[in-house]
Amino acid sequence: MAGEGREGAEERGNDIQWCFSQVKGAVDDDVAEADIISTVEFNHSGELLATGDKGGRVVIFQQEQENKTQSHSRGEYNVYSTFQSHEPEFDYLKSLEIEEKINKIRWLPQKNAAQFLLSTNDKTIKLWKISERDKRPEGYNLKEEDGRYRDPTTVTTLRVPVFRPMDLMVEASPRRIFANAHTYHINSISINSDYETYLSADDLRINLWHLEITDRSFNIVDIKPANMEELTEVITAAEFHPNSCNTFVYSSSKGTIRLCDMRASALCDRHSKLFEEPEDPSNRSFFSEIISSISDVKFSHSGRYMMTRDYLSVKIWDLNMENRPVETYQVHEYLRSKLCSLYENDCIFDKFECCWNGSDSIVMTGSYNNFFRMFDRNTKRDITLEASRENNKPRTVLKPRKVCASGKRKKDEISVDSLDFNKKILHTAWHPKENIIAVATTNNLYIFQDKMN
Repeated sequence: MAGEGREGAEERGNDIQWCFSQVKGAVDDDVAEADIISTVEFNHSGELLATGDKGGRVVIFQQEQENKTQSHSRGEYNVYSTFQSHEPEFDYLKSLEIEEKINKIRWLPQKNAAQFLLSTNDKTIKLWKISERDKRPEGYNLKEEDGRYRDPTTVTTLRVPVFRPMDLMVEASPRRIFANAHTYHINSISINSDYETYLSADDLRINLWHLEITDRSFNIVDIKPANMEELTEVITAAEFHPNSCNTFVYSSSKGTIRLCDMRASALCDRHSKLFEEPEDPSNRSFFSEIISSISDVKFSHSGRYMMTRDYLSVKIWDLNMENRPVETYQVHEYLRSKLCSLYENDCIFDKFECCWNGSDSIVMTGSYNNFFRMFDRNTKRDITLEASRENNKPRTVLKPRKVCASGKRKKDEISVDSLDFNKKILHTAWHPKENIIAVATTNNLYIFQDKMN
């Protein structure tokens, strides 16, 4: 029976037909730097979707409720709240500008009517409370309705204030500001499964914070050498295990992933496990070290696997096997011959993120030309899709795209030489429970969903 169930699931996995649902953002070709999306994140229920941009703003979209009861259509995502999370600052001691760009957003699980999220720029992490108000008090004794105070001596009767309905207001207020703990640029934040602590990682250090305490954090990883000339690698990403609150991983620019156990010692400089794949000597080149740098690491929802993204590939690692990944998927192998020009235009340093679907059976990551890739772990089939305004009628099925690396190009193939490297998908997110995905192109957010019969 189990086998039959799995085969059925595999067939269903192949049958996902992705349709256009929505696109957010301006159509203009000349994009303002501040409008470039820098992070995308669904909350734990998938009802809210947050984006951060280079202008320091956070925009939250909410899935409309009215269609949730109808099986053939899902609610669209509409703007729920927009607020300025970070402002540009200046470090006078180092004569450095601290830009307002939002590097990461992480949602906390919902505990009451309000929602909480963490957002960070290069230096400062903030905890935001997003709450709704649809009632207002009326009938004060010492205040007029317009807010002016009354002379207490004129009050002859006492009234009991009452709540009256009003238009829904969504308020975002900063509850905590975690600052002055990072010398280098923050690249990751990750909330622990105890929901009381979180980590923040920069190029050389990882700090552990308590969500209630802003004036101190504990340094749990420090790879800074005594002499900075001896620096050979930097931390590129870090994440807590989804179930085990003492375990976290961090990846490096050398292509290694270290798993650490906080029970072993206060400073986790000595890892418990080191995940590293030996390099294929036949692929060795001048660019080997750059393209082996890991740009993202994500645990599966089950906590059994983790996925890493380097420049050309996505790798799935079993936490019980350190010497090589159990699965490797080539994202855009056709670019291996173009590394020289990608180095010259700095694209080789682009940091692509990756994500799992809700059941850990499919992984997704971005590429160039506004292409994004999906890999089905059960069937080993993969697909390339494009986020484009050309097929932006709702429920339009996305056509698979193919890139021709060399030789004769077929009719529906795209030549590798005609790819637009300025159009890139670095940030993607997958709804935790449904086949709904969010894909960020430069300043647009595309939402796609599977075709529902």
